[in-house]
Formats: sequence, structure tokens, C-alpha cells
Amino acid sequence: MVALMKYGSGFPFHRLERLESNLGIPLPASTQWEMVRDGAQRIQPAFEEFIRQAASGEVLYNDDTSVKILEFVDQDRVVEDPKLPGRTGVFTTGIVSTREGRKIALFFSGRKHAGENIADVLAQRASELPRPIQMCDALSRNLPRELEVILAHCLVHGRRYFVEAAANFPEECRYILEILGKVYQNDAIAHQQAMTPDQRLKLHQTESAPLMDEIKRWLGKQVDEKLCEPNSDLGSAVTYMLNHWEPLTLFLRVPGAPLDSSIVERALKKAILHRRNSLFYKTQRGARVGDLFMSLIYTCQLSNVNPFDYLTVLHRNADGLAREPAQWMPWNYSETLASLMPASAAN
Repeated sequence: MVALMKYGSGFPFHRLERLESNLGIPLPASTQWEMVRDGAQRIQPAFEEFIRQAASGEVLYNDDTSVKILEFVDQDRVVEDPKLPGRTGVFTTGIVSTREGRKIALFFSGRKHAGENIADVLAQRASELPRPIQMCDALSRNLPRELEVILAHCLVHGRRYFVEAAANFPEECRYILEILGKVYQNDAIAHQQAMTPDQRLKLHQTESAPLMDEIKRWLGKQVDEKLCEPNSDLGSAVTYMLNHWEPLTLFLRVPGAPLDSSIVERALKKAILHRRNSLFYKTQRGARVGDLFMSLIYTCQLSNVNPFDYLTVLHRNADGLAREPAQWMPWNYSETLASLMPASAAN
């Protein structure tokens, strides 16, 4: 419960301490930290199995948000890591991996950025599996340097540039936004009808490809005829879309390719909630404990599984979890637990 309140709902330990005291169950913040630290150690095999299974995903979404870890700060100055010279940023990376309808959320906080963290995850991918689709925005730090992926960029990020420019260029931006709205309407139809990836691809090639072609012609016209100032908000929106056109339109060529990275941006709200309420982690170890619990809790939410029940079962069956972690995932732990019950109890 302490872990759920802290890492699932963003309650700082000191605030929980006051709440528990008012309820007649005083529990110092230091004791709460020791509880979640020791609990994380017991269920670490589940997190490691999450990473292993996430590496086999068909589509992996990744993005970063900032985080503060006091261990990395000396008198308000970020201390550089000798292993990463020049790196002063500290990030929480969110990764969501999807495969056969299952979703796994992972969080990693520290010096590494999203591209490096997803490379660490994909290093566990079986060599015989095909290249996964990686969905992210166009920031260079989101891309793995050495591993081959099928790159897709987030169409929402491209759309966002036109939303921001709409105040100064209402007619031009409305034209693009309305066309993109029709593309998303097609994707909604595919989702509502539970289409297979191949059926969805055919729908987009038939209905959305002409719309995207019209957008590309319009963007090219703005540049070729110099209809917008390159340094204006509209010019930036046009340039972004043209520069990243191929990964932005991967959904027109590859089955299962998503339109955007909204799923991982929603996942990162978990880390942002913690940052707004607790402000920082004291140490790298504390950040790793938070990453573990956030990963398990949010994966449960993506799987429509009660995270309190799941964490409770993991703690009560830590020995079995250590032996066979794959049998204690959110989508199969109930069956595993049922198989351990005596026949008389099951009846």
C-alpha cells in the first residue's frame, strides 16, 4: 500500500507519515523507505522479466522527461558522470512495449536518455526476431545508435506545431488540422472494428494515403512558392513535417505501425506526478526503486489488473517468483496462483 501511494499516486513519504499518524498508525518516512526498498528487492525478478519480455515487443514507444536526483547535484550544479563526459541531463525514460495485445511499461531514471535505455532493453531481444517498430518523436536522443529498428515518428508532434501556429496562421493551420483529423478518424474506425494489422494498413492506404499526399503537396507548395517565412511558426511546422515525412507516414507502409507516441506520453505522467509532489529522488538507488514500482504498477493498469493484488501476490510468492518469473506476470499470475492451491481449497 505504501508503494502504491508513493509511486502510483505520487504521495511523498512525509505526507503519508502525517496521514498514517492521523489514522492512528504512525509510520515514519524513513521506515516507509526501508519497507519499499526491501520490498523492491524481493520482487526484482518480476521487473527483470518485464524487461526481457518487453525486448520481444512488436512496437516499442520511448520518450524522456526530466528528473532530479540529489546524488547527482553539488550545490545546485549537476555533477558530470565520467563515463558520459559532457552529460549534465538527468532523465526518466518511459518505454511501452506492445506485443499480441499485451502492454509492458518500463521506467529508467538516471544519466542515460531514451535512446540509450531502449538500446539496453533491445540488447535482450532474440536475434531471430524481426526488427521492431520504434515510435518516438524526432529528438536525436530518442534513437538507439547501434541497433536496427523500423523507425516511426509521432504524428501528434507534427500536428502540435500547427496547433501552436494557429493563432497567427488560422486558415493555413485549420486546413492541415482538418485533414489530419480525417486520418485519425480512419484509425479510430480500424480500432472500433478490431481490424487486423493488415486490414488496418489496407484501410489507411485506401483512405488516408490520399489525405497525406494532399498534405505533402500543400507543404511543398509553401516552400517552393515561398508562401511562408521559414523562421515563422508556420515555417517551422512545415519544415518539421517535410524533414521527417518518411517516419511520420510509416503507418501507410508497415502493418501495425502506430500514428503517434501518445501511449508512452501518458505513461510518463506517472513519473511527472511523482516529480511534482516529491520533487526529487535522494539517490540513484531510490530512483531505481521508484522505477521498479512504477513499471509494475503502470503495467498492471495497462493490463486491467489490480496492482495492489498483484504486488501482494508477488511478495507472498517471492520464492516462486525467483524460480520462474515468467509465470508471475500480470496476465498469468492468477492462473499460476490457482495451480498452487490445494484441490480442496479450489473446491
